[in-house]
Amino acid sequence: MSAIAKTPLAGRVRIGESGLEGDEQGDRRVHGGPDKAVHHYPYDHYRAWREELGPHALLDRPGAFGENLSSSGLTEAEVCLGDRFRCGSVLLEVSQARQPCWKLNDRFAIADMARRVQASGRTGWYYRVIEAGEVEAGDALDLVERAWPDWSLQRIATMLYTRTLDREELQAALALPLVPSWRKLVEARLARGAVEDWSSRIEGPVTP
Repeated sequence: MSAIAKTPLAGRVRIGESGLEGDEQGDRRVHGGPDKAVHHYPYDHYRAWREELGPHALLDRPGAFGENLSSSGLTEAEVCLGDRFRCGSVLLEVSQARQPCWKLNDRFAIADMARRVQASGRTGWYYRVIEAGEVEAGDALDLVERAWPDWSLQRIATMLYTRTLDREELQAALALPLVPSWRKLVEARLARGAVEDWSSRIEGPVTP
């Protein structure tokens, strides 16, 4: 089961440590928790996906990628790890970029959709909730703090998926406030000189 299919909400919505009130995570082993409380996907990317995929009903409105928040004018190139944004009365902190999984393949009915999202860098990102509160459609996202201005999510995506064994970049990343799974990933690449196997995450479970 998956909770990837999101629908628009009218009025003010409460956001707490675990995310939006009334939202769910289908598999808490890999989704949800404080470091993945809120998923943000830029609506700016939808045009590029329509150009790449052609007409697709999911791309007619926000929510196609399972995002809790959709916005215009803000992408991975402008957002840095650790950025804090005020939205409504909520204070959010960028905790990590999304690592797309095979649920996107199922949702779009495109066998390699997760791989396409990963390769494009158009992944979206997650927030942890620093101060709970309420938001509603139309609220602005105001940047209030930027602790790591040199580490855009675009740079991190390049490190994860393109320059995968750049030791200087990996070593520098260890100074960041990485979530435990990312710190383990970076340390493992430095120790082994090899990249982890992505197949189960982006292709899904193998059917016997």
